[in-house]
Amino acid sequence: MEQYISSAVSQFEKLLREQIARQQKMEKDSGAIDYSALDKIIIGVCGGDGIGPIISAESEKLLRFLLKDEVESGKVEIKTIEGLTIKNRIEKNQAIPDDVLAEIKSCHVILKGPTTTLKGGTLESANVAMRRELDLYANVRPVCVPEENIDWTFFRENTEGEYVLGSKGVEIPDTLAFDFKVTTNAGTRRIARAAFEYARNNGKKNVAIVTKANIMKKTDGKFSEICHEIAKEYPEINADEWYIDIMTANLVNEKIRSGFEVFLMPNLYGDIITDEAAQIQGGVGTAGSMNLGDRYAMFEAIHGSAPRMIEQGIGGYANPTSIFKATEMLLNHIGFKAQAAKLKKALSICTETEKKVVVTGDTDGATCAEFSKYVMDTIYSLKD
Repeated sequence: MEQYISSAVSQFEKLLREQIARQQKMEKDSGAIDYSALDKIIIGVCGGDGIGPIISAESEKLLRFLLKDEVESGKVEIKTIEGLTIKNRIEKNQAIPDDVLAEIKSCHVILKGPTTTLKGGTLESANVAMRRELDLYANVRPVCVPEENIDWTFFRENTEGEYVLGSKGVEIPDTLAFDFKVTTNAGTRRIARAAFEYARNNGKKNVAIVTKANIMKKTDGKFSEICHEIAKEYPEINADEWYIDIMTANLVNEKIRSGFEVFLMPNLYGDIITDEAAQIQGGVGTAGSMNLGDRYAMFEAIHGSAPRMIEQGIGGYANPTSIFKATEMLLNHIGFKAQAAKLKKALSICTETEKKVVVTGDTDGATCAEFSKYVMDTIYSLKD
């Protein structure tokens, strides 16, 4: 038993030193990239696993369709990045193989299909690894249901909490297991500032800080304290704090939920509650997601790789709406707002107004490719 304790203490010391170094690096980081100043913007497309390559291929077609002039002029380069698959990751025993990571880092923004994460073992989630390696600290997920007066934007801290150390826990066989959670001052400040800046710039008056600070007194307590400090810099915005358990109930409470606008929360809570919110919107297949850092950005569907669809031979019927919405976010982020607006309008027509081609996720509906063509035909028909 003593040798296990000694090993665990050594491991924790190593983790502690790594996180202190990460905090110090964040304090020295410079500001965000200015895409308008770049001679060329490089967009990488990673297929991922399961239905990922199917929906990503349609998204790449959509990007090339919308950015045809920019690609031809050399202003934009779109490159397909291979190898971010569970098979390749297992073979190389790396969450993101080195050669794949180098390709990803050669881009400015990434459009990524869902990747499979193994249960158990030590192989880290590709998503967690990418968020860490690219320092994508803000996971931003919008949810909108106009007929119910719902217009929510979630800011989830993306590089800390339980996830960053999730594969580095300690286990004493037949006795117990520990996992770790980390909250840094610098990490919390930057996600809080991102949320409040978004609220200010978009005319939002309410930010809901979501924690479990009454139980997780050190980590969530620090997150709460720093968020409220940042809130003082934005006096025109009301900052309330809610515990995660009651907030999950609030989202389904039709009497009060329309009063929420911007949500700010640590990693795990954000992962859970944004899936709930997407379900209210119509399902996880209807929501896109962006992961933002100062140097890189990654855009993705919020759902998984749906291995059952592949096993059943119906992968071609996957719904690409979520990754199409992520594509819209990508276009907005890099400054192509007119193209993003066209895509947004077309998706609204295709999924809410006309609904001439409907994807159900099964053979009774349209294929992913058929829906993709419908969206592009709709964009083509729109007047400038």
